[in-house]
Amino acid sequence: MIYVQDLTKTYEDLQRGRFVAVDRVSFHVAPGEIFGLLGPNGAGKTTVLRILSTVLKPTSGTARIHGYDVAADAADVRSRIGFVSNNTALYDRMTAWETVQYFGRLHGMRSDELKDRLESLFDQLRMNDFRDVPAGKMSTGMKQKVSIARALVHDPPILIFDEATLGLDVMVARNLLQVIRNLREAGKCLIFSTHIMREVERLCDRIAIMHRGRILDTGTLEALRERHDEHDFEDLFFGLLSKHEEESGEILGVQE
Repeated sequence: MIYVQDLTKTYEDLQRGRFVAVDRVSFHVAPGEIFGLLGPNGAGKTTVLRILSTVLKPTSGTARIHGYDVAADAADVRSRIGFVSNNTALYDRMTAWETVQYFGRLHGMRSDELKDRLESLFDQLRMNDFRDVPAGKMSTGMKQKVSIARALVHDPPILIFDEATLGLDVMVARNLLQVIRNLREAGKCLIFSTHIMREVERLCDRIAIMHRGRILDTGTLEALRERHDEHDFEDLFFGLLSKHEEESGEILGVQE
């Protein structure tokens, strides 16, 4: 349902010259699967997800969502995805209900269909206690629930979570992870990006480890542990990053 092949994104920097943010990234994600993108800040995770959500255009390579090309069929892609990040960006004067309703209308949902969907989502996410509270008076956890609801309102087959637990307290983050598990059980296709290894270990069916724009390795947690002969996932992760840094340094040394 998500197909990415040799995806590359470069920028021209006046000081550094050509900067490669994403370097020939390839992966696929199937329905009913949570695919984890794990990496430190600056690894390129968010750039990949912004390309998949049509916010950015790739420099080269292919990315298809539900059969639609992210560059050529942007409108079709946007109607089939929901995007959740740690940046809630809500309108302070709009209530939770009004906000989710507004986004449902943007997706062209009929009034009767939208009302039923809102009732279902507000029950599912336990949002009825603050359905009439304006965003300017909401807690961080409330705002994140509204962000999730507006991403789910049109019932998209594909969900993208970009460091969505960042800054949340323990209980709200735990509830969000359970929501994501439930979406997997419903057959949704999910990408979960984070730099928190514990979340990836507990949540993801397959994992891609990114660093400096590249995917260093990908597979199930068990496959990665076996391939690198390392049971401790944190040691495995930092070992891969260190190896990549060493190899990059050797290449740079040869070029110099």
